[in-house]
Formats: sequence, structure tokens, C-alpha cells
Amino acid sequence: MNAGACARASANERATQIAMSMHVSIRKQMVSADRHFGLDIEFDSASRRIALFGPSGAGKSLTLRAIAGLLTPDSGRIVLNGRTLFDADAGIDVRPQERRVAYLFQEYALFPHLTVGQNIGFGLARGWRNPRRGAVHPQAQHWIDAFGLADIAGNYPAEISGGQKQRVALARALVAQPDIVLLDEPFSALDPALRARMRAELRALQATLDVPMLVISHDPADVEALGEHVLEIREGRIFGSGTGRHHPPVYAPASARVA
Repeated sequence: MNAGACARASANERATQIAMSMHVSIRKQMVSADRHFGLDIEFDSASRRIALFGPSGAGKSLTLRAIAGLLTPDSGRIVLNGRTLFDADAGIDVRPQERRVAYLFQEYALFPHLTVGQNIGFGLARGWRNPRRGAVHPQAQHWIDAFGLADIAGNYPAEISGGQKQRVALARALVAQPDIVLLDEPFSALDPALRARMRAELRALQATLDVPMLVISHDPADVEALGEHVLEIREGRIFGSGTGRHHPPVYAPASARVA
């Protein structure tokens, strides 16, 4: 990983750090054949490293999907850096591709038939379906170099390691210059040793890239390493908030309203 190149990329892309602000107040009723689940989430954060922590099924992924525009709440508002992405009362629901929010799925969702370089540049090239093997969008080259991926730019996802896949997925997210990156359980399928290595690498990227990130996890070690403002979710609600930096999270009653 070329951390120095990433730092230079960050400095070039954002000469001054942009203030981060996020407001989320959403409600959603989910009904299936054998389960009724109510999501009622409200929080404000000015942190550039937010972590949603809680057990599986608590509503973490649903919250991320709502922020990304992949799930429509029944009511509420989502505001990012002063820009309203969703407001049920005002009839505002910005399309996912216009929210400037990058969503990294658990399995990275790389296109198997595209090379590393083509995967990174995919979102910049409208209408690409089966681009030529050597075709790499010019803007993608910047992030290929920044993430130290030049040697594997012509490889396919099946030919690279798990750590390289994570870097490719993150580079693809950053090439569109999002206001925030959402990471959904980024290490869930990894063995403990690889999970620890990937966690350390992502933490290093957080320090060098200067891009706000919101990560969700059920693992306290992930939260301690990656979260500055930690929000604990249980049964669809914010249970508490605290800090994960330098020590395991210590939760206090949330200042946000909990319905």
C-alpha cells in the first residue's frame, strides 16, 4: 500500500478539510411473513469516522441503505453537509446516483468480467458493458496509482487477493469524489488473522485519505479501530453513543431522542 501516494492524492483532491455534518432521523416499518421490525433511528454527527455498532439484525444495514438511497423510509429526514437527501414531508428523495454517497458492500461487488482498472473507472464511463481489456478511464488512473494498484490494473478480481479487492472497491468508490463512504461489515467473511490485517489497512487509509467514512460492524475491535463517534444500535433504535478511539467503546445514554 503506497500510503505516501494516498496522502498526496488526498492533499491534491481536498486542499482544505471540509466540515462534516450528518443528520439522520428516519422511521421504517418492515413486515415479513414471520417478523415485524421497526426502524426508528435519530442521530447527529460531525465526526469524519462514524461507526454503527450492534448485533446482526439490529438495523445497521437498513440505516446505511436508507442513507445511500437504496431504502425509502416511511418518514423522516437525511441531511449530509447541509444538503437534504431525503425529507418525507417535503417530498424530497434524491436518487442514489445523485447523493454523492459511496456504498461498499460486504463482498465488494467487483465486476468479475472487468479488470481492476476497468472496475475502478466503471462509474465514470456511462454505458460501459464490455469495455476493451486495455481501456482505463483517465481519472481512474489517478486512484490506481494512489492505491499502489498499477501492477495489477490489468488483472481480474479472481486473480487478486482479498486485501487488493478491498483497495479496488475503495478506489472505485473514491473516484467519484463522494461526500462520504459507507462500509457495510467490510470484514465479515474473513478469518481472524486476515480481518486484523484488513482492519489495520483500512485504518491507515482513513488517516491518509481525508474522506469521511461510516462503517457498520458487530465486532468491538472494528469499532475501536475505525470509529471516532460510535453509535450503538439495538432492535432498530439508537441505544447509546460514545467513542471508540484508543479504547473499547464506552457507551452513555444517547443524547439523541430514542423512541
